[in-house]
Amino acid sequence: MTRRPWSGPAEAFAVLSIARVPAASSARGVLPWAPLVGLVLGALATAVGWLGGRYAGPLVGAVLAVAVLAALTRGLHLDGLADTADGLGPLRGRERALQVMRAGDVGPFGVATLVLTLLLQVACTAQLLTVDGGWLTLPVATVAARVAMAGTGLPGTPIAAGSTLGAAVAGTVSRRWLTGTAVVSLAAVGAVVLASGHGWGRALALVGATALGWLAAGALRRRAQARLGGVNGDVMGAMGEVTATVALLAAAVLVR
Repeated sequence: MTRRPWSGPAEAFAVLSIARVPAASSARGVLPWAPLVGLVLGALATAVGWLGGRYAGPLVGAVLAVAVLAALTRGLHLDGLADTADGLGPLRGRERALQVMRAGDVGPFGVATLVLTLLLQVACTAQLLTVDGGWLTLPVATVAARVAMAGTGLPGTPIAAGSTLGAAVAGTVSRRWLTGTAVVSLAAVGAVVLASGHGWGRALALVGATALGWLAAGALRRRAQARLGGVNGDVMGAMGEVTATVALLAAAVLVR
């Protein structure tokens, strides 16, 4: 069956957002087009956060932005973060860790990780909303998060046993596509910042924050591969949340 040009984006939005699109016939487009989903969702969340910050204060704006992102993704990545924390946190064997991650409940490691991550995201976003042009960081972080997730679709990436999503998206992202997406994302960040009149210092700060987010996601993936034998859907979501959180934290420190 011939794939239409919009099949990939449709599959990505169907799986990674609440968008009502026709049921995906495969998962081939989920990871390659994940950054596009991040751009759209990040833009919507940023608009709400900016309006909230302007009319009710930066803390209100930050809470609204983070809440919108959670709603638009059905909390999918946050759930993956909590499950991954439960699986990787306690000292347990591989099979038991995977079993815990597949369970429907959330344990103490997951709850603590989820609460602290959301608090950090809100605090950093609130700080950035007080800085002229700091709102640009939120869409940057959401796109960077999906680029990190797309990296799990590279050929040769180990997949954890029993992962349906992991098996479906394995090898769907080429190294050329991922490299091009990362380069275009960083170039777009620099171009938008410069066009908005904030100078090279701000552009380099956001590029550096993005890179730190990717490094953190890479560390999490290596840990997951060592403990779980590979990645699964929960780890993909956790990598996205870790990338976004570290990028926001780094930007809150660097952007002035």
